[in-house]
Amino acid sequence: MNSETKKCQNCKQNFTIEPDDFKFYEKISVPPPTWCPECQLMRRLSFRNERMLYRRNESLEGHEIISIFSADKPLTVYAQEYWQGDRWDPMRSARDYDFSRPFFEQLGTLLKEVPWQSLMNWNNVNSDYCNMTTDNKNCYLVFGGDFNEDCAYSTFNFYSRNVYDTYWVNKCELCYEDIDATNSYKVFFSQYFRDSTDSIFIYDGANLNNCIGCVNLRNKSYAIFNEQFSKEDYLKKFAEFDFGSYKKLIEFQEKFAQFKLEFPRRYAEIVKAPGSTGNNIYNAKKAINCFDIDNAEDLKNVFLAGWGLKDARNCNHLGHKSELVYDSVAIFSNTSRIKHSWITSASHDMTYCFNCRGSNNLFGCVGIKNKSYCIFNKQYSKEEYEDLVPKIIQQMNAIPYVDKTGKVYKYGEFIPSELSLFAYNETVAQEYFPLTKEQAINQGYSWKDPEPRNYQITLKTEDMPDHIKDVKNNILDQIIQCAHNIGTSDVQNCNEQCTEAYRIIPQELDFLRKMNLPLPRLCPNCRHYSRIKQRNPLKLWHRKCQCAGSKSENQVYANTIAHEHGENHCENSFETTYAPERSEIIYCEKCYLREVV
Repeated sequence: MNSETKKCQNCKQNFTIEPDDFKFYEKISVPPPTWCPECQLMRRLSFRNERMLYRRNESLEGHEIISIFSADKPLTVYAQEYWQGDRWDPMRSARDYDFSRPFFEQLGTLLKEVPWQSLMNWNNVNSDYCNMTTDNKNCYLVFGGDFNEDCAYSTFNFYSRNVYDTYWVNKCELCYEDIDATNSYKVFFSQYFRDSTDSIFIYDGANLNNCIGCVNLRNKSYAIFNEQFSKEDYLKKFAEFDFGSYKKLIEFQEKFAQFKLEFPRRYAEIVKAPGSTGNNIYNAKKAINCFDIDNAEDLKNVFLAGWGLKDARNCNHLGHKSELVYDSVAIFSNTSRIKHSWITSASHDMTYCFNCRGSNNLFGCVGIKNKSYCIFNKQYSKEEYEDLVPKIIQQMNAIPYVDKTGKVYKYGEFIPSELSLFAYNETVAQEYFPLTKEQAINQGYSWKDPEPRNYQITLKTEDMPDHIKDVKNNILDQIIQCAHNIGTSDVQNCNEQCTEAYRIIPQELDFLRKMNLPLPRLCPNCRHYSRIKQRNPLKLWHRKCQCAGSKSENQVYANTIAHEHGENHCENSFETTYAPERSEIIYCEKCYLREVV
């Protein structure tokens, strides 16, 4: 079978389907996609609200709860504990399939009729303001992070304690404003580091302690801007920097940003992952065009997955020993043969299923637990089910759903975004593929304007104490203006789900005082978006190594050791998340390892 080039139904750009893709589609009985992988990802992400929380009344007794569903959404929403119990029955929403109406139209109705839990937040202890998480204790505004204690304002933090404002940290403690970190203690404002302690402003470091503003270092202590100091001189310089001052910290941050550009960067973070392309891939095998993968094999076009995942295509947020998954979101716990589904665990042979658990052989179901052979939440015998499903698939192709922009949805497409329970800017799609309100509406997405605020700002950004030592306890009573909200009530020029104002919580203030760090000037959402911007996009460009002999192409970096290509330009090329117009120096794996390891 040969490769085939198709034009994406959404973005109108060409994309290629390879022979191994056709084999996978045949194995799981789906037709080839009509959307390119990037547009498929945007569509799936438009169904995942991670961090937008609201107050609304639950649907049984009417008491107020915290929920991912805003009060204006006409849904039945139960408190999470009630939803997880057995006192309600999703089979009450069962209905016959109507062969005169498009499948997705009927599924969209079912999505809105079956009750939903207020949050996706399991086994938490004193961690009510968290979502898409499990087994957290004393956590606040943690999203997608599991098995943490005493953490706040973090996303995808795991097995960590006392970390604040982090993104993708694992087994860390007393860390702040860090991204992509492992097994570290008391490290602040750093990215891509592991096994390090008592350091600040680190980029690409390992086994460091007491280092400041260092790049590409390994196994070092008492270094500042990659220069070695004695312990006594280091401590003297550290005191002079005085990172408790917001002004001085920002000045250092800007200096460090320029310093980082003087060093080569690895074309991609791909470690122990043969046959893989993408970024942030660890302990994997044959992960093609994948991002944020750990411990997985035979993947393609997959984002944020692993933990034993095998044989999956065009998926995101999934893993934990699942396999044979296609075009789906949030699939976990030994689940297999899942297609076009969202939030499914401990199940197999599921198609177009949403928020279903412990089940098998379901088609077009919502909220089902521990059932088999159901269609639109109606129970069938095995024989009836196997007879009816092919007829529905045939009808999906004969009477497809057409959205308001004219895109056609037959069998094999994920549910249209216009049927999502969330507006585009409430979802993770806005984080990775940001759109303005006008752009989103023109592309067929819905948009949610900020809800009216019922508070008054009591402390403006410019009036905040510069140094943490000058912060009084009454800061806990203040409603602080987000720096993105200066001079406007509608947060002009901010497209980051800005909350306009925020508060400092007691444990946060205690942490900042102990670590001698200044108060943040942005609301939690804007801080989250600033971390997202520091990571590379979920996109690859074909580029050539920029090692030009003894120096980098731009003559900024001088190699410290001779490379295999000598004084000649390195001929290696690769797929990288660094766009060609960017200013970073990008080296291939061999040239990078000669300089760093």
